[in-house]
Formats: sequence, structure tokens, C-alpha cells
Amino acid sequence: MSTVVLVGAQWGDEGKGKVTDFLARQAEMVVRYQGGNNAGHTVVAEGQTYKLHLIPSGILYADKQCLIGNGVVIDPGVLLQELDGLEKQGVSTANLRISPRAHVIFPYHKSIDMAEEESKGSRKIGTTCRGIGPTYTDKASRVGIRMTELIDREELAEKLRDTLESKIKVLSRLYGVEETFTYQEMLNQYTEYADRLKNYVADVSVLVNEAIDRGARVLFEGAQGTLLDLDHGTYPYVTSSHPIAAAACLGAGLGPTKIKTVVGVAKAYITRVGEGPFPTELHDQLGESLRQRGFEFGTTTGRPRRCGWYDAVIARYAARINGLTYLAITKLDVLSGIETLKICTGYRYKGEIINEFPVSLKLLAQCEPVYQEFPGWQEDISSVTEFSELPQAAKDYLKNLEELSGVPVAIVGVGPGRAQTLVLREIF
Repeated sequence: MSTVVLVGAQWGDEGKGKVTDFLARQAEMVVRYQGGNNAGHTVVAEGQTYKLHLIPSGILYADKQCLIGNGVVIDPGVLLQELDGLEKQGVSTANLRISPRAHVIFPYHKSIDMAEEESKGSRKIGTTCRGIGPTYTDKASRVGIRMTELIDREELAEKLRDTLESKIKVLSRLYGVEETFTYQEMLNQYTEYADRLKNYVADVSVLVNEAIDRGARVLFEGAQGTLLDLDHGTYPYVTSSHPIAAAACLGAGLGPTKIKTVVGVAKAYITRVGEGPFPTELHDQLGESLRQRGFEFGTTTGRPRRCGWYDAVIARYAARINGLTYLAITKLDVLSGIETLKICTGYRYKGEIINEFPVSLKLLAQCEPVYQEFPGWQEDISSVTEFSELPQAAKDYLKNLEELSGVPVAIVGVGPGRAQTLVLREIF
């Protein structure tokens, strides 16, 4: 059995798409298990850039089976755009399969998402307004529409009629939003989506378990990051699903005894999008320099990311919550040219040192980072192909990340391309 779960070990945007694409070379199956098109994974391969939101990053390999699990919420219009875009770039999508249990995003979900965010005023969450949260809400309320209903015209017609009427009332009476959704237009549009997607629908749980039972290498791809988890993240500034490793079992339909390895992806620094406290955030020119040099703008929204020093408190927290086996460190090259590097080793709160990540955001907002400083390196490392070729200062920095995080580093990214990846330890 060789199963690997890939998770974000920070606030998302860690470079999971690149790492998934790299590891997919050795896998036979790649499974996306949670989130929706609020995720954005950028992969650079063979000189081309691919921006994926729903489809697993393994799709760039023609011989890999790619699955979208039941834990994902799907906007069929966005999915079809992504499929068409890949086909135009010469990428076959024939090996994609979608769980019939995955829930479907409708236009009213997006309208409710936007209305809710606007109603919060200064207390806004920073949602992408893609309808993700309201779709998960419908799922929990047992009124959602799944892929299995989408591809059954009779069921879709019945469920959509009841649901649409209630959603229009919610928008009008609760938020004062008068939408002009018409039942027949929406039914026709989603029936067209269903006609194009129905051949992709298959029981993902069966496919995954059969693959594992025959000894196939299976890679599970998460979206967002640990600190955006609904239970274990910086609530309420979190996503509406569970980006942690445990969700791979729920979102793909397999038991926990079938997971062997968990890899946490983390940048050599740290970024965050949206609202909420961020202890190591840099508000100076260095923070702006990291943003520009690291191209720190959201793949999905284009929003600028807040940048800061690597936080080992967060790394240790992610290791505990996910049971991390290894770390994959990305964007080490972005730190080239900085004279002195810092790693946060703990927080100072009211004169005391805190080594564990606090639950209270009020407390977190009052924490001051405690830093350990390290010499930087001036060399451009983007063309390095072996760990031994790195400057000694870069090697030392990685060693300290390992020691302070408590997790061994297995992969190091020194650029966005596939070839710009150093392997310190084998994952599969």
C-alpha cells in the first residue's frame, strides 16, 4: 500500500499544485478530496502554465487517473471551462472521474455568498464569493443537489424547483436582494452541463479503494491550508471545508487505515489572503519585495497576499493536526539576496513565551513573534538541481526549518518549474 496525502501546512497558497504535479509522476491515481473552485493551483510544465481550480494537478499526465471526490463542491460551468481550457492546451481529460456524491454549486449559492459577505461590513471574512460556503451549508442542511441528481433530469427538475423558490425568498427577505433567476432557464442551463459531464461521473470511493487494494500508488490532493480548516483553522477566517489530512478519508470515501504518508507543503516564508491576525506579517518594503518576487497574488482572485517570515509555531501545529511525515518547502529561491533571515520560534504574550498556536484570535492578535536570525545567501539558486549545490546558508536554513518544525524536509522547490525541484527523501 502506497498512499500519500498532500496538505497545505500554512494558510494556503503554499505551492501544492507544483508538488502534486511533481509527485504525480510516480502515482497512478490523483484524488482531489475537498474545497471547490475557491482553490487555485498553478503548475508550470514543459514551458506552459496551467491554472487549475477543480481538476487534480495530475491531469497533466495522460496515464494518470484523476478523481474529484465527494468532499468537493462543484460549479459545473467552471469545471467545463477548465476542461475546455485544458483540451485547448493539448491536455487530455479522458481519465477524469467525478463522484456522484459531490455537491453542486448553483447561481443562488453565489448570490447568497456575496450578500452574506456584504452584510458583515467591517467583520467580513474575505470569502471568494464563489458560492462555496452556501453549498456546504445546503449539504449540512440536507437540501443540497449532488452530481447524481444533476445527471438525472427528473430529480434535478424536482429538487431545483423547491430549492430555487426558497433561495429567492432568503435573498429577498433576509438580504433585500431581488434576483431574477428563472426556474426554466436554470434547469435548461444545468441540464446542458449534465449532458456534458455525465460520462465523467463514477463511484470514486470504489475506484480509490480498488486502486489501493491492488497496490497502486495513490496521491490525495488537498486545497487551501491547515489554518483555513473549519475546525482547526483561525476561525471564523477559514474556508467551509476541511483541508487537513483526515478529510482525505471523508472526502474520497476510504478508511484511515489506508493512509500511509502525509506531506505538508509550506513556503520558505509564509503568506495569507484575506482577513485575520498574522503574527509574522511584514508591513515594510521587505514584505512588498517578497510579494513581487514570489508573485504572491491569488490564482483564483488575483488578490495580493500578505507576506511574512516563516512561522515554526504554525509548522508544529500543522504537524500535530495532520500527523505530518514530511515537509515540502517551496519558493526557497525567493529568499535569495536577503542578508538576514528570520524564523519565528514562539510568541510573546503579556511577557510570557507561548510555544503552541493559540485557539483565541483575540489572544493571537496580541502575540508578538519571537525570532531566531540566520545568515542569508546572495546566490541565485533557481538553476540548482541537487541539494549539494545549494549555498551553505541555504542548507543551514532548511536544517533549522526541520529542527524548529519537528518534521524532516523531503522536497525543496527553487522555482515554479518541474525541474526546479530538489528531492532530499523519497515520498513514494
